Amino acid sequence: MGNMDGKTVIVTGANSGMGLATTIELAKLGAKVIMACRSEERGRQALEQARAASGSTAIELMLCDLGSLASIRSFAEAYKEQYDRLDVLVNNAGVISLKRKTTKDGFESMIGVNHLGHFLLTHDLLEMLKAAPQGRIVNVSSGAHKAGHIHFNDPFLTKGYNVAKGYAQSKLANILFTKELAKRLAGTKVTVNSVHPGAVGTNIGVDRNTGFGKSVLRMLKPFFRSPLKGADTAIYLASSEEGGASTGLYFIDRKPAQVSKRAADSELASKFWTWSEQQVRL
Repeated sequence: MGNMDGKTVIVTGANSGMGLATTIELAKLGAKVIMACRSEERGRQALEQARAASGSTAIELMLCDLGSLASIRSFAEAYKEQYDRLDVLVNNAGVISLKRKTTKDGFESMIGVNHLGHFLLTHDLLEMLKAAPQGRIVNVSSGAHKAGHIHFNDPFLTKGYNVAKGYAQSKLANILFTKELAKRLAGTKVTVNSVHPGAVGTNIGVDRNTGFGKSVLRMLKPFFRSPLKGADTAIYLASSEEGGASTGLYFIDRKPAQVSKRAADSELASKFWTWSEQQVRL
C-alpha cells in the first residue's frame, strides 16, 4: 500500500464493517479521512473506534444520508466549505432490504442508496477530485452483479419485489456507472474502478430492530471474510500506485476480473447513465 500523507479521503458507510476497516487502514497510511455516515450516534462511536484503532487524529465525521438527495447535496456543499481538497472517494455504503423500502425521494432503497445516492455524491464532488494531483474513485460492487438486470420498465421494483433481484440490479448499476464514468473522465487525471469485496460478515442484511438474520450470519460466519479482508482491494485501489494506473475496471483480490456480459455493455451503460441523471434531477 502506498503512502497517503497529505491526501484526503471520503469513505461512505464508514460507521461499520468494510467502511470502518477502510477508514482505519487509510488513516494508518497517513490519509486524512472523512467518515460519511447517516447516523450521528453510530457515527460518533465509529469515529472514536477509528481514531483509537489507527492512532490517527486526522479522522472526522460528517453526516450524509445517501437515501436523501437533499442530504447529499448539503453534505457536498458543507465539504467544499470545510476542506480544500479531495483525493479519493470510496463509495462503500450499501444496503440490503429484505422487504421493499423506499428512500426519501421515492426510490427503491437498494438502487436508491447503493447507486443513485453515490451517483449524485460523485457528481457533486467531481470538480474537487479533478483538481487533485491524481483523483481516485472506488465503487464497491459485488459478484452479485452477474445475476443483475436493469429493469427499465420497473426500476424501483413496484411489482414482484425480490431482495436478490433488487440487490443484483444495484450492484450491476455500480459497474455500469464505473464504466461510463471512466469513459467520461478520459483525458483527466481521475481514475474510477469497482471492486468485489468477497463475502463479508458485516451487519448488512441484519434487521437492526429485530436482529433477524443474526442467526443466519452466525451459521455462515466460517465462510465469510473479516471486514478488513473484504476491504483489502478497495484500500489497495485507494492507496497503491497500481490503483491509480487503471480505470474503468472491476477488481477481485487486487486483480482486474471479468464482468457479466450486461456489465460490459457500453450502450447499456450510456442509457443507464441518462436514466440516473434524470432520477437525481441533474
